[in-house]
Amino acid sequence: MTYDLFIADRLYSSWSMRGWLLFRAFDIPVSPKPVGLYHGTMAQDLAPVAPARLVPAVRTHDGTVIGESLAIAETLAERHPGAGIWPQDAGCRATARWLCAEMATGFSALRSSCPMQLLHVFEGFDASDAVRTDLARLDTLWAHARSVSGTTDGWLFGSRSAADIFFAPVAARIVGYDLPASASARAYCDLWLADPLFREWRRTALEQSADIDPYPLDLPTRPWPGDAG
Repeated sequence: MTYDLFIADRLYSSWSMRGWLLFRAFDIPVSPKPVGLYHGTMAQDLAPVAPARLVPAVRTHDGTVIGESLAIAETLAERHPGAGIWPQDAGCRATARWLCAEMATGFSALRSSCPMQLLHVFEGFDASDAVRTDLARLDTLWAHARSVSGTTDGWLFGSRSAADIFFAPVAARIVGYDLPASASARAYCDLWLADPLFREWRRTALEQSADIDPYPLDLPTRPWPGDAG
């Protein structure tokens, strides 16, 4: 049973990354379908999954359409209970759901000021007070997750869960804008940067690079960590 997953440009679409990781990280078969978010064909490309109007969107083998990443995560957890999408422990599971919900609805300053891009690292980006507040909130939530799960490093709840998936693009933002994150936050970002699936996503993104930069920024850049200088 393979799901159709409608996603936009991999270099820039943070929510598309989340949707793809929800399948690949938990070994659920998926067939990605490209959507022209930055080329004016988004409505046309999403027509097969109407009334979904944003990415990611999923179409199941029986034709059911699912929009919104949190709904996708919950549906996959129901359909694949052994995949480990949510932590087994009830307290960890409730906390993971909380973190996903807050990520889905919050962090507006970080989202608007630092759109995800996987090309390079900007130098000299001036993080506003609002962005710094969002970064502090991330520290609070990640520390709380670890206090609930008893972990000190690695994935937030011991093994990877949907909560980690929801924060993968945040790691890309912290790295891509060289944000003033704490040492623990940087360590979590490094975990994601070394992850084979994250690297696969970025490698494919670079191979499928769009001919448009939707988020130009007049700042010097340096290579992405691990890229040749």
